Amino acid sequence: MAQIRIARRVLTECIAAMAFPILLLSILVAPVSAPVVAETDRSRARWCGVETMPLKPSDHSWAQWVVLRLRSRSMWRTDLPVFMTAVLLSALSLLAAFFGFIGAAALVFSPVFWLFGIAAQVGPFTPESVGETLLAMPAGIVLGAVTTTVLTGTSFLRDFLLRAFSRSRDPDLLAKLEELRTSRASLTAAFEFERQRIERDLHDGAQQELVAVVMRLGMLEATATAAAADQERIVRLARQAQAHAERALERLRDTVRDIHPRELSDLGLIAAVRELAARSPLRVELTSTGDDAQLSSPTATAVYFTVSEALTNISKHAGVGNARIDLRCATTDVHVRVHDDGVGGARIETGSGLAGLRERMRSVGGNLEILSPPGGGTLVVASAPSQPPW
Repeated sequence: MAQIRIARRVLTECIAAMAFPILLLSILVAPVSAPVVAETDRSRARWCGVETMPLKPSDHSWAQWVVLRLRSRSMWRTDLPVFMTAVLLSALSLLAAFFGFIGAAALVFSPVFWLFGIAAQVGPFTPESVGETLLAMPAGIVLGAVTTTVLTGTSFLRDFLLRAFSRSRDPDLLAKLEELRTSRASLTAAFEFERQRIERDLHDGAQQELVAVVMRLGMLEATATAAAADQERIVRLARQAQAHAERALERLRDTVRDIHPRELSDLGLIAAVRELAARSPLRVELTSTGDDAQLSSPTATAVYFTVSEALTNISKHAGVGNARIDLRCATTDVHVRVHDDGVGGARIETGSGLAGLRERMRSVGGNLEILSPPGGGTLVVASAPSQPPW
């Protein structure tokens, strides 16, 4: 593995040496070329085994990203120094690779050249006999090794300067990238958890009821065929099949409502939370103020499911039969507090429903906090701007 990485470093430095004329010309349009060269250098570092994060979003074209980058201070603090470093080190790599590898090749193949009557001159050394050409071969191997070492060292120096400019001059950007990477991982885990929940609800709920309906209808058909006079049993089986079908329909409605409630789209957040409280097995005291007409759909959805998850957790884990909801809507933001007097001790764990809700709140520019001391009840607090920052 170490040999492969060294080979990659030598190869990338040779490519950089060949690209030096292009880099030299790109100085004429440095503000535009700097982000491209810097991003390319970050890709080179990753290929050589260095942990660096790409700054260009995958859904942006190079032209779009360069335009956005030119408007950012990070371009002047990070990309431009990395660009100038790339130009200088590429010149060094060009000199080392050209004189080092060509000189090494001339020394190693010096006996072959001598057979054709050519005395291969390398610097001040010019062989004057066959013996000297044979002695030149090990010197050529040493020169090749030295050149490889110089190019590898240049590659490491390139990595060091890349990290130095990125960390010392653009810490806010890297911190934001790390936060986005963590948030993306959390959202992926939360979405996977939600898909598993929907699959489980459909399998254990509506699917089981529909299987029962099919069995009852089969029994009903067999009874009607075998004993047409047994009207009482036929009626009983028909009623059982109807009851199972109604329960399956109700469970399907609950599952669909958990995906996205119609009340939220048709009536707004306050009415949807009021309906949610009415359906809850808990005694819910709801206080709502303000107007939810200014709330965007993503914000209203995030707040709704926060309340829904909080009530579900109270009914399952709090050990109490009542809860309180305080919902305040304003033209600029929305705040909700869900409180119970239960056992407490709730935590936001990776992959849990609350973790997914926290990431959903963050995705609309909001936040979710939980205060839950053991034995002191649980308070879920969520807030978000009326319109997401994006």
